[in-house]
Amino acid sequence: MSAFPETPYGPTDRVELDTVPLAVIRHDGLTIADLRDVFDRGYSAIGAAFASGALTPAGPAIAAYYGNPMEIFSLELGFPVAEAPAEPITTADGLVITASALPAGPATATTALGSYEGLGAAWMGLVERTLAAGLTPRGISIEVYVSDPGTAPESLRTDLLLPLA
Repeated sequence: MSAFPETPYGPTDRVELDTVPLAVIRHDGLTIADLRDVFDRGYSAIGAAFASGALTPAGPAIAAYYGNPMEIFSLELGFPVAEAPAEPITTADGLVITASALPAGPATATTALGSYEGLGAAWMGLVERTLAAGLTPRGISIEVYVSDPGTAPESLRTDLLLPLA
């Protein structure tokens, strides 16, 4: 199953993720307080790479969190692309875009509708339901920003993917 379905996920859908090539900017040693700046700079830099023709988008923006986002974690911020960059791309403001991939394998998923402020509660619910089902998360949390950035907050759709061990 693709990580980018046309219709929203249910409360806790079981899915099989396909490997998807990504172009990302990786950040290590982040905390939640760092996210606003990281997101703004990162998506702008990748957008410029799209505008220059260096990359071709193949899906909505994603953020992949490695580790516990409530502590210190790593983040890959980017987009699915037609072809991952063969070599790192250094952006005008010094960020580096590299190849990565959406991890393949089993996952649980849900869709959060509305403002990004509701993502914390949506994640808590997905993790609780996943654990209650006796499943073990792999330590990666993925947000897929299905809606365009200019969408009214109450109409936003964000798919949450929790790869399993």
